[in-house]
Amino acid sequence: MAKTPLILISNDDGITSKGIRTLVEVMRELGQVIVVAPNSPQSGKGHAITIGNALRLDESDIFAEYGVIAYECSGTPADCIKLAKHHIFGDRVPDLVVSGVNHGSNSSISVLYSGTMSAAIEAAIEGLPAIGFSLCDYGHDAEFSHARPYIKQIAQQALERGIPKGIALNVNIPALSDEPIKGVKICRQTKGRWGEEFDERVDPYGRRYYWLTGRFLNEDKGSDTDEFALSQNYVSVVPCQFDMTAYHSFSILNEWNMKG
Repeated sequence: MAKTPLILISNDDGITSKGIRTLVEVMRELGQVIVVAPNSPQSGKGHAITIGNALRLDESDIFAEYGVIAYECSGTPADCIKLAKHHIFGDRVPDLVVSGVNHGSNSSISVLYSGTMSAAIEAAIEGLPAIGFSLCDYGHDAEFSHARPYIKQIAQQALERGIPKGIALNVNIPALSDEPIKGVKICRQTKGRWGEEFDERVDPYGRRYYWLTGRFLNEDKGSDTDEFALSQNYVSVVPCQFDMTAYHSFSILNEWNMKG
């Protein structure tokens, strides 16, 4: 008999989010599921880890109706993956790590800020196949039903065919609309950035504070990017790696006049 896959689920929106419940419901159709997720929202924390404070890890019955063991962690998404691998799983090795489903897009440069993707990339660092799923809808009442078939299909392909070692897949799914999703495209990351603005406000005590706002600036005209695929109502899949070395710059930097 084939071994039942062991699947670890985490996220950055917190263990009570609608997105992670969707992921639990889909993944339990593919294997045995264990959840280790933050006990509060951790969006935008990127790959932060907790080093100056104690980490709390408590068992939760939030998914008991599915027979799924779950833990809530006081730390970041990356903390959750580290604790799961080294404290909860012991000698067992997950066949797949999935993170999300995030409430909002993590395409382009957002992959650097995303706690959702940092959980997946942390798993890749640990040598585990990993996928981060995001829905391009920031509402807490977002509809996830149309995303389920694509989540299941991509996860199933990962379990059956594998993901290259050290790679985490960044999957973004268009928001529900009148137009059906056209399919899935393997893409590169869009070259873009966030144009930040800081809204200055005053609190009741007369002290100034700032609220980060801004808009995404797409600086890429390519038709092979995640942003382009999403604009055409495709699911985008970008393979990501944690080696950020800019190898193409070696020839230029080696010409610098540095001594010693």
